[in-house]
Amino acid sequence: MQHLEFLSPFFQFNGQLQTLLPAIFRNPKIAPYSRESFTLSDGDFVDLDWLQNGNDRLLLLSHGLEGNSQRPYIKGIAKYFSENNFDVLAWNCRSCGGTMNKAPRLYHHGEVEDISEVINHVINEHGYQEIWLSGFSMGANISLNYLGKKFLSIPTEVKGAVVCSAPLDLEDGVHQLHTKEGAFYRKRFFSMLSKKIKVKAAQFPGLLDLSKLDNSKHWTWFDRHFSAPLAGCKDELEFYQQATPLNFMHQINRPVLIVNAKNDPLLGKKCYPKNFIDRFESIEFEMPKNGGHVGFSERGSTVSWFEKRAMHWIIKNS
Repeated sequence: MQHLEFLSPFFQFNGQLQTLLPAIFRNPKIAPYSRESFTLSDGDFVDLDWLQNGNDRLLLLSHGLEGNSQRPYIKGIAKYFSENNFDVLAWNCRSCGGTMNKAPRLYHHGEVEDISEVINHVINEHGYQEIWLSGFSMGANISLNYLGKKFLSIPTEVKGAVVCSAPLDLEDGVHQLHTKEGAFYRKRFFSMLSKKIKVKAAQFPGLLDLSKLDNSKHWTWFDRHFSAPLAGCKDELEFYQQATPLNFMHQINRPVLIVNAKNDPLLGKKCYPKNFIDRFESIEFEMPKNGGHVGFSERGSTVSWFEKRAMHWIIKNS
């Protein structure tokens, strides 16, 4: 049963407000995370933030671009699931936990080895028998790409994923940043990522040509000269191909729920391929009228509509 419609707060009357106001004003009160610094196979590290109450089920959370475990959308769902018989792990991508990572690379939508190592570590060290993935924006793509690319080696403990605001066609999402609706977010992402690019260039002299940073007029230029080489791709086209979940969706063999609001200011038209996704029996695709980008505030509730939808869907598919 789909629950496509819900009531946003009356003052959040469009997708921009439904995106920005929860990000600015929502502040879920949760117990302090327990942090674990996890060393990856290449010697680099990621920070794992835990809410553990001795449950045998785990929700593994993946944040969005330049996000982290402290974002309201991560803390909100972590609080809700932690209070409803789940342990929760909010992992921070390389460089996102508060300390710059050590390797000559960052993170991206199509990178699935790190989340794979985190999942294997969780199983080996903590023994969870039921693990569900939930991702937001870039984290949604990471979760979907993991299920699609690693389908032959996914542990049986991983039961499926529920994600929202997924830029299912990353190149189309990039072009959306250059629309009127996406301009604010483009400038913000560029400012935040530019600082990391400069730090990474200082860490590894000669790795990147910072003169190209000043000439970045279109995000494809940024991806060509920075995102792609840091991801080990020859150009931005290969980078988009590797980062687009639609290219690997036919290989997903776990139940998945994708929720993309129709008024999401960061998603282009190609990020709503309902007819394509409907071909796959294991994947459900919902397009609520409202919600914005990782917002989904619901009138009269401190819990977001997506958080309740995720819980309902996971319990149904457990």
